[in-house]
Amino acid sequence: MRDGSSDGIPVLVFTRAPVPGKVKTRLIPAIGAERAVNLHRAMLWRTVVTAVDSGVGPVGLWCTPDTTHPYLADLEREFGLELHVQSGEDLGERMHRALQSRLDDASGALLVGTDCPFLEAGDLRTAAGVLQEGADAVIGPAADGGYYLIGVRQSVAEIYAGVPWGSHQVLARSRENLRELGWSWHELVPRRDVDRPEDLPGINDLLVY
Repeated sequence: MRDGSSDGIPVLVFTRAPVPGKVKTRLIPAIGAERAVNLHRAMLWRTVVTAVDSGVGPVGLWCTPDTTHPYLADLEREFGLELHVQSGEDLGERMHRALQSRLDDASGALLVGTDCPFLEAGDLRTAAGVLQEGADAVIGPAADGGYYLIGVRQSVAEIYAGVPWGSHQVLARSRENLRELGWSWHELVPRRDVDRPEDLPGINDLLVY
């Protein structure tokens, strides 16, 4: 078993339980529900491997709607992860609560989703270093106008206020919120999410699904 825990900057992996018809729904018309859920599992596994291999700190899996799915238990056993249930009315509140819960004993925390199979361990190391050097936040911009990573030294609800989740304006509104807070932040190299059929080309070398 690889050990997903150590001292350092915690990495929170946000994900949905891999239930057919409930994940990668925008891909289902193109590849079907079964291939879509297999793709989701493959990207979740890859994200956890990347987070653990980065070595920046303890890795936890934050799940919705719950942590009872057998695949999540497999990840828990394989990587020594802690499993948590996301809580909050919307994605922003769920992210805020999760990050806040990990900042009492750490100088910062990183949160990633599982939609970016192009995430690299070096991205996480760079992000952790940015926080350790004193930046208030770090963001990994996604090509679709969202972000694949956010890291903070402290989490406040204002970061996520008014963000139109799932739209092309997520990154722009988040930058605006950070400016209004007067925070300093660093942006990582932009990377591509896999959410829509047009995102599928080029991922076969990374994933088998």
